[in-house]
Amino acid sequence: MLAFKALLFDLDGTLLDTAPDFISALNIQLVMHGREPLPASAVRTSVTNGSAGLIQDGFGITPDHVDFESIRQQYLDLYFNNLADQTELFPGMEEVLARCEHDNIPWGIVTNKPWKYSSAVLEQLNLIGRAATVICPDHVAHPKPNPEAMLLAAAKISVAPKDCLYVGDHLRDIDAGIAAGMRTIAAGWGYIEHGEDASSWNADYFVSESNQLHQLLFNP
Repeated sequence: MLAFKALLFDLDGTLLDTAPDFISALNIQLVMHGREPLPASAVRTSVTNGSAGLIQDGFGITPDHVDFESIRQQYLDLYFNNLADQTELFPGMEEVLARCEHDNIPWGIVTNKPWKYSSAVLEQLNLIGRAATVICPDHVAHPKPNPEAMLLAAAKISVAPKDCLYVGDHLRDIDAGIAAGMRTIAAGWGYIEHGEDASSWNADYFVSESNQLHQLLFNP
């Protein structure tokens, strides 16, 4: 197996496939506003940019629009009420987490998703008690790509950054991991924006499918 003492993940698009619930909430809102719902393929990659990205794509307005913030808040309320209806671990991830737990390797999450939503979805999926740490923007002054959250996670689990592996599906994840002195894995299965090539992010490793991660980590 690879030599590592802790495994850290981004949340949306890396550990959890949250897109179906994000998209469902957006389509409910679009219909409420007299608009046509969108196919999942049209907005799935927008999930990486959170609620702001989804509102921009769904309603065709930018953050400087007079109604943007009220629409975004309405969206967040809709999402929060149903944030674990369809969300699940990506294929192969339960096997990875179980192996970490069996081998006494702490695993955790460093995400730009606020604690309110992160904790709720993890609790509903019975994961929050299993994670050694969950670091959200609420816990730091500067979210990813700043390394502050990464370093806090390492400190919380008492593992040196150089002994941590971080898995993420966005360039900011890899940049944050590198800046923190961690080794990084680019998650090719995630919500990668059109035109992006995750294999070019200078991560230590690139994995195209989530069910291939266990092989890389434990049977290289």
